[in-house]
Amino acid sequence: MTVGEDARAAGCRERLDAEMERLGEWPEDSPWLRAAFAALPRERFAPGRLWRWDGWAYVPVDLPIDPDGWFAELYSAPYSAAVTQVTDGRPSSSLSAPSVVADMLDSLRLEPGQRVWDVGTGQGWTAALAAWRAGPGLVVSTEVDERLAGFARSRLAAAGLDVEVRVGSGTDDGVPGGGRVDRLHATYAVESVPWSWVEAVVPGGRIVYPWGRLGHVALTVADDGAGARGWVQGLAQFMGDRTDPGHANTAGPAYAAVRGDAEPEARRALDRDPAVLEKDWHLRFALRVAVPDAVLSTGQGQGQGQCEGGPVVLVHDGDRSWAELRPDAGGRPVLWQGGPRRIGDEVLAAWARWEDLGRPDLYDYGVTVTPDAQWAWQGDPDTGPRWPIGGLHPATR
Repeated sequence: MTVGEDARAAGCRERLDAEMERLGEWPEDSPWLRAAFAALPRERFAPGRLWRWDGWAYVPVDLPIDPDGWFAELYSAPYSAAVTQVTDGRPSSSLSAPSVVADMLDSLRLEPGQRVWDVGTGQGWTAALAAWRAGPGLVVSTEVDERLAGFARSRLAAAGLDVEVRVGSGTDDGVPGGGRVDRLHATYAVESVPWSWVEAVVPGGRIVYPWGRLGHVALTVADDGAGARGWVQGLAQFMGDRTDPGHANTAGPAYAAVRGDAEPEARRALDRDPAVLEKDWHLRFALRVAVPDAVLSTGQGQGQGQCEGGPVVLVHDGDRSWAELRPDAGGRPVLWQGGPRRIGDEVLAAWARWEDLGRPDLYDYGVTVTPDAQWAWQGDPDTGPRWPIGGLHPATR
């Protein structure tokens, strides 16, 4: 970097540190993270080209041409990721939001001397932070994209870190080099946890991963290694597993592509205000648990219904079913839907059940993984209500 770029970087780091402090995003239980962020700032792991959404498409922002724009994209906010790669018009890699990285690594409960498998190297930043904590030679990372793996190796080496990066599928392959690890940290979203991840971690060890379209979870492997379970930790949104593009892919088709020019097949009045979904993320998470394939977006005056003003909620299943929750011409909330399933009714039923459960927050949910089945639960892992993950679980409550 040039002298001017170094000065910009220093200013950005100071502002990020202060904003993380103001928002309470530096984890109290993991003070090492603040020091690691300072020692290994994200610009060391960022390519010279980032990508910005201009409202229509992702456009390149190049460091040599637009250094102010580049740094603004890299350090836009604690809750914002920086897109580092675009494939077929969609993001395919990024430097994750600083607050989310801190939260997930805090959830990992990583201690010096522990062996770590970092699944999904990307640019190598989270592997670098883990290595700063664990120590030399204790972090191994897997990346399916050979070009990204090479980039991460070079940046990790430049930072003086002893981290092994291998090309391969972390979803399908075991720990590179064999054996078991104390901690597994995934940087791409999966709906179902590969059983190979549980087998890769020692009893009592931790697995932290982004869960499908919304949320991240920390599992503890059982003492007998026969399963793992743990609580939801936060609201991370990550890109899906690229070895299985249709699985837990947060991009997916847009609402307009699913609906096309189809007219509503059903319409009915609602007894609740769709605008609640715009801000209540605990409710949004409950719907994600109960209807995991429902893609939900909110806004003002969107969609294709007959009233173009006021809050609107668009829902689709990534296939052919869709719904709109919006005000009609008289301002009364209505549901429009179409397609082979009534996904709007499914969302409303899940909403009603969440209210019946006492409106639990997202941290009151957890996940259990066994060799044969996986399920989410609320309140109590043994006696609370359950929802299947991946279509299989042993019992319903």
